[in-house]
Amino acid sequence: MGGTATMGNRRPSNAIEAIDRQEESANDYVEDGVTPPRTAAYAADRNPNKGIDRAGVISHALKWTASWSLRFIVVVAATWLVLQVLGMFWSALLPVAIALLVTTVLWPPVRWLRAHKVPPALAALGGLLLAVVVVGGIVAATAPTVSSQWGDLVNQSVAGVNQLRDELQNGPLHIQPDQIDQATASITDRLKSSGDQIATQVLNGITLAGQVLIDGVVALILTFFFLKDGPRFLPWVRVSVGRGAGAHLTEALTRVWNTLSGFIRTQAIVSAVDSICIGIGLVVLQIPLTVPLIVLTFFGGFIPIVGAFAAGTVAVLVALVAGGVSKALIVLIIIVAVQQIEGHVLQPLLQSRSMSLHPAIVLLSVAFGGSEFGIPGAFFAVPVAASVAVLWRYLSEQIDLRTGDARAGDLSPATAEGEYAAQAGERHGRLLAQLRHRD
Repeated sequence: MGGTATMGNRRPSNAIEAIDRQEESANDYVEDGVTPPRTAAYAADRNPNKGIDRAGVISHALKWTASWSLRFIVVVAATWLVLQVLGMFWSALLPVAIALLVTTVLWPPVRWLRAHKVPPALAALGGLLLAVVVVGGIVAATAPTVSSQWGDLVNQSVAGVNQLRDELQNGPLHIQPDQIDQATASITDRLKSSGDQIATQVLNGITLAGQVLIDGVVALILTFFFLKDGPRFLPWVRVSVGRGAGAHLTEALTRVWNTLSGFIRTQAIVSAVDSICIGIGLVVLQIPLTVPLIVLTFFGGFIPIVGAFAAGTVAVLVALVAGGVSKALIVLIIIVAVQQIEGHVLQPLLQSRSMSLHPAIVLLSVAFGGSEFGIPGAFFAVPVAASVAVLWRYLSEQIDLRTGDARAGDLSPATAEGEYAAQAGERHGRLLAQLRHRD
């Protein structure tokens, strides 16, 4: 009997302990916002909310928000740190960036030479000589025109200023000559008082010219080595980081390279069409400095939106000084028409969807690059934005492979290593799906 009584006393105690443990387990799940199936009815009876506890839902939402907020802060801080490092070493990185872009332009003829059994060093040297001949030809064709027409343009500028002064005196404003003289004297005194600052700016300009010359020489040397030894880079990366990471880097960097090459070729074609069409209009209107304006329009096309606007503004001002308001308006109409044809016809036809960027992204990247790194930053802003877009698309593909939204056969990798990475990503996705199903 005593044993029976003892057993009878233990059973309720054990039952109570089991219920307490079940309640604690249910409360733990409820705090995390999930009710386990075995205790759902019990938790619903004991929970005043008749379901999942509101505090658990709110706690889960706050945890999710705090977690992603922390990730966002870390990404922003890392981006700011990278930009600071780039700013510190910008003078050293600028020749590298220039050399990379020049290499994308010169690589097709160099690759053709290498394919025809020309040694790598000689092929790279031949590509550089080709670039020097082209640039030298442009300078040789531009310099005589500038020197011969510059004097006439200055004289026309002075005549335009005098005409403007006469219109201010005799026009509806009736500005008196002494007021004009006072304004001129004020400007002259201001310039005299700022002589030291002007001298400093001149010295800074001379220093900048020297820095540009040094950067150009360094970029030329780097371009030679990139053309000569560039094909060895990706194999070295694969050996250094391993097969898995090397496959991803090989595919991603190859896509970036192809995008940059396509971007440069496309912009060169678009800029050439713009400069030729605008140049024809300038020749018909007999605007001076036509050849320099054509060259300026061509190179300005490599800075989308901003470069075309700046080159067009210079052309309109030259037309205003040389031919008056009527010719300036005609030049403005020609430039606007050519820009519209470029934006709505040439760009959609020549640029594939994988390379295209939204105009807002282009404008913001050019504005940011120009404000942070000056004219070189504005020039490299769009290539950098296009490269970031390519990397983002590649990351999105890898995520789709792991979520099951894409298959390796649906993709078009640029390299054999990219095909290997896609297949590995698909296998990883199937493994994750199996683990989720097993849970």
